Amino acid sequence: MGLQTKMAWQPEDNGLQQILQLLKESQSPDNATQRNVQQKLEELNKYPDFNNYLIFVLTKLKTEDDPTRSLSGLILKNNVRAHFEKFPSEVTTFIKQECLNNIGDPSPLIRATIGILVTTIVAKGELRNWQELLPSLCNSLDSDDYNVCEGAFGALQKICEDNAEDLDNDSTRPLNILIPKFLQFFKHNSPKIRSHAIACVNQFIISRTQALMVHIDSFIENLFFLAADEDTDVRKNVCRALVMLVEVRMDRLIPQINNIVEYMMCRTQDDDDSVALEACEFWLSLAEQPICKEVLGSHIDRLIPVLVKGMKYSEIDIILLKGDVEEDDMVPDKESDIKPRFHKSKSHTQKHTDGDADGELSDDGYDDDDSLSDWNLTSDWNLRKCSAAALDVLANVFRDDILPVLLPILKETLFHNSWEIKESGILVLGAIAEGCMTGMIPHLPELIPYLISCLGDKKALVRSITCWTLSRYAHWVVGQPHEQYLKPLMEELLKRVLDANKRVQEAACSAFATLEEEACTELVPYLGFILETLVFAFNKYQHKNLLILYDAIGTLADSVGHHLNKQEYVNMLMPPLIEKWNVLKDEDKDLFPLLECLSSVATALQSGFLPYCEPVYRRCVSLVEQTLNQNFANQTQPDSVDPPDKDFMIVALDLLSGLAEGLEHHIDSLVANSNILKLLYQCMQDPMPEVRQSSFALLGDLTKACFQHVKPCIGEFMPILAQNLNPEFISVCNNATWSIGEISVKMGLSTNNNNNNNLINGTGNEMQPYITLVIGPLVDIINRPNTPKTLLENTAITIGRLGLVCPPEVAPMLQQFIRQWCSSLRNIRDNEEKDSAFRGVCQMINVNPGGVIQDFIFFCDAVASWSQPKADLKEMFYKILHGFKNQVGEENWTKFSDQFPQPLRERLAVQYGV
Repeated sequence: MGLQTKMAWQPEDNGLQQILQLLKESQSPDNATQRNVQQKLEELNKYPDFNNYLIFVLTKLKTEDDPTRSLSGLILKNNVRAHFEKFPSEVTTFIKQECLNNIGDPSPLIRATIGILVTTIVAKGELRNWQELLPSLCNSLDSDDYNVCEGAFGALQKICEDNAEDLDNDSTRPLNILIPKFLQFFKHNSPKIRSHAIACVNQFIISRTQALMVHIDSFIENLFFLAADEDTDVRKNVCRALVMLVEVRMDRLIPQINNIVEYMMCRTQDDDDSVALEACEFWLSLAEQPICKEVLGSHIDRLIPVLVKGMKYSEIDIILLKGDVEEDDMVPDKESDIKPRFHKSKSHTQKHTDGDADGELSDDGYDDDDSLSDWNLTSDWNLRKCSAAALDVLANVFRDDILPVLLPILKETLFHNSWEIKESGILVLGAIAEGCMTGMIPHLPELIPYLISCLGDKKALVRSITCWTLSRYAHWVVGQPHEQYLKPLMEELLKRVLDANKRVQEAACSAFATLEEEACTELVPYLGFILETLVFAFNKYQHKNLLILYDAIGTLADSVGHHLNKQEYVNMLMPPLIEKWNVLKDEDKDLFPLLECLSSVATALQSGFLPYCEPVYRRCVSLVEQTLNQNFANQTQPDSVDPPDKDFMIVALDLLSGLAEGLEHHIDSLVANSNILKLLYQCMQDPMPEVRQSSFALLGDLTKACFQHVKPCIGEFMPILAQNLNPEFISVCNNATWSIGEISVKMGLSTNNNNNNNLINGTGNEMQPYITLVIGPLVDIINRPNTPKTLLENTAITIGRLGLVCPPEVAPMLQQFIRQWCSSLRNIRDNEEKDSAFRGVCQMINVNPGGVIQDFIFFCDAVASWSQPKADLKEMFYKILHGFKNQVGEENWTKFSDQFPQPLRERLAVQYGV
């Protein structure tokens, strides 16, 4: 086919026929035909004016049907995306010109296709090189021809959606013209045009674009004018605008806020579910504003019933959820039902006095997967889910004040004859659990047994939501006498784990994992019964729920720890896990949850895991090695080798950490006979933060378990650890810090003394060359504002440990960190890490007493935070306190100690006689 470029371009008939034939073939469902079409398209792309033919078919060939013309435009769009830079300039010019000349094609499909093509060209950075685009589209808005106006608006909406930031930053300030122009069309007689106009302006609200802010009052006024619009899309865009304005310009909404709240309440009940959903987002947005309680106070009693009504399953929900299918546990899952999982890398933390491992609560938003499964819904955000989330956040704002409105509703719904209404009542009860817990406590002795009975309801959707709601009250249940609530709840929940309905199995497994986290070692008496159920589920579950079961088993191991290490439990639990382990191939992503689960199990079982450790260890090392090799191959031959999925390496490193933590010195021979430290050296330098995070966790655990193998590599490892003391990557920095602390203790402390607290003369010097590398960054971190609690504690412990090993090198900096150091460690429980850190600080004070003088009150407070320090540590505290008191004299000490809060003064007097 001889395609030629001519000055006044015209297609050759022969070439045109070939392309039309190709477009017809590409609509065929046959795979072989499709492959053939792809091949021909790639060949045609070698001709410079092939793209002219495509735009010609799209814009000029009115004899063809619309789908064929549109397809031609979409192929052209893909070509623009793939190699626009290589288009000859005359082809580019021809395409741009044809787009603008035909923006008003009579066919809506063709107009929309041209709009997509225009925004794709703009996305290629062509806003700068297409000066006439915006003026031309802007002029087209004023056309008397509806098609031209609508086509131009459609293109502008796509450009605004895809390029809002570029438009805002453009030096020619196009938005100064466009935004006032868009506002003129809010009152246009065509609903489609009105909808386009609002949608265009909406793109600039969140970014607080200056060109919109100067017209904000006019914008809001126009929105109010459209409030009663009959068109669904217009109402939806008005609601969307108001939701964003709450976040950005609440000040401008306040004068009309009562009317807006009334309007949004009305729209939340809109006959069209998509409008109702947009409106319902308003309550989520408003709840984040400090003024929420004041604004909604007089409306809340009418809003709550609206939200509750929205929480009932719609007929379409029930159809989508197969709500009439009660038993489906024998039906295999479709792969498309299984969402990708993301592995959470291991993070090393101290345990806090409040029992929360890292002091940072998990995000409980309703748009993250964990809680979506909690909500017992399809994965799509819908009105029911949004209403429930809104009730949850408002319960957190109003607390028990909403109970007078809610309790009568709960009475009516919870015991209703209609299962759909009863189910929504149980969802309401779960949604308010966090915000209204205090006010609900008097009702729980009656409600919890009722809910436990609902776990046996004949409707699967009722059973599944009941699992979730009960999990929201697990904390209260665990605090009551076990015979009364915990035991019956556990028994019924475990029956639901073996339910004949897959949705119920999933909800029960997730709820049971929550119960495990709350109950921890309280579950030990029931371990045999629990394991029996979970192991039975292994043979019952289909693919998707099997992944959730791994999580429930891992959480159980984390919760009961070494209590799991009983031969009868090991014999029940390990065979099914190892069977799955043997069946899965190295490239199967189901390995992720299984490896995570095994990591928790290995840590809990300790020596009980020994019979299984060798094959598990070897496979993990092999997974790390394979990933590194593929990564290297991909970097050297990117065209022929795909990049690896590094999650395989991350979960393997984390399981190796679990083995080292659980097996301790028993891992020695496995490490000695493998190249793990060489691989670890590469992983520690990986550009992906999660890989480095897991590498440093493993390094710390290997340091504790078998330091003799780590020690020869310290010279290579320490500079890498020092480079990663960067709080921009909190978890990486946290694990690197913790690891440095573990290494320093091993480098400088006697390993043959049982209490690990005697310095070996002179060997502290082995750590000395590295002190200057790490101490500066650590002091910076401890003094940095807004550093997370966990990182502060780990940093303080590591500084203390460095001071223990090399007091002369660290003590001169005492004054730079002592106040923060004391504040960070006063809240953690007595443990080995705290012990070694405080010994270090005492050593440093002995070397540089002047460094602590200005902040001595903080030191006194930190000393008083100890419940039962070891005798020799207590002796160190005694000497420092009395040394200071003797130096300043009785009178000054009394003045000084009078500043102490009374409990501190009394504690120091009783414990240390000062």
